[in-house]
Amino acid sequence: MRRRHPEKHRTGRVAWLRAAVLGANDGIVSTASLVMGVAAAHAAGQSVLIAGIAALVAGSMSMAAGEYVSVHSQADSERAELEREHHELQTDVEGEHKELAAIYVGRGLDPGLARQVANQLMAHDALDAHARDELGITDAFKARPLQAAAASALSFAVGSALPLAVVALAPASALLPLVFTTSLVFLAVLGALAARTGGAKVLVGTLRVTFWARWAMAVTAGVGMLFGVSG
Repeated sequence: MRRRHPEKHRTGRVAWLRAAVLGANDGIVSTASLVMGVAAAHAAGQSVLIAGIAALVAGSMSMAAGEYVSVHSQADSERAELEREHHELQTDVEGEHKELAAIYVGRGLDPGLARQVANQLMAHDALDAHARDELGITDAFKARPLQAAAASALSFAVGSALPLAVVALAPASALLPLVFTTSLVFLAVLGALAARTGGAKVLVGTLRVTFWARWAMAVTAGVGMLFGVSG
């Protein structure tokens, strides 16, 4: 009886994980920074909340559109490369055999075995063999624009909703420190989860996310205070 391979790899998660982490991180940092800047300018609590809601909606749409355009451009490039490869397979199959065999030689196979492997793989699915080994296009890393756009928009909205919940519940006198502190906690949890999901070091992922976010929120709050004083 054939035993299943016990190893579980995380490479298939890379595309959606990148989009989701980026969206959630941007949602927390940009919305928290915005509401802190508005609050620091002595705006009313309702105005701070409205500004935050506007940031959530606008940011989600912007993330979705930007991610869709970016990933779709990647998908277009992949499609063009595959069409070119398909044409070359139709017009110069012998040259493609040699090209694939040379790739395997470069990876350590002896020339005879490399030719044999290239022949067998091309007999099975020539375009797939060249897409994977010549172009580096695999199903796990294939560009998926709609998936990336949806993940970015949803994760931004979820991330943005966290500091907004604090704004809605916090007293006006403690708004700034509460938003700042809780946002760093949210970001630390996000960094840890992302690192764990991706198989990276949790502490490194947590520190990387929170370090830059702290400065972003502090600078934005400082700008808000400056304009509040000037006004």
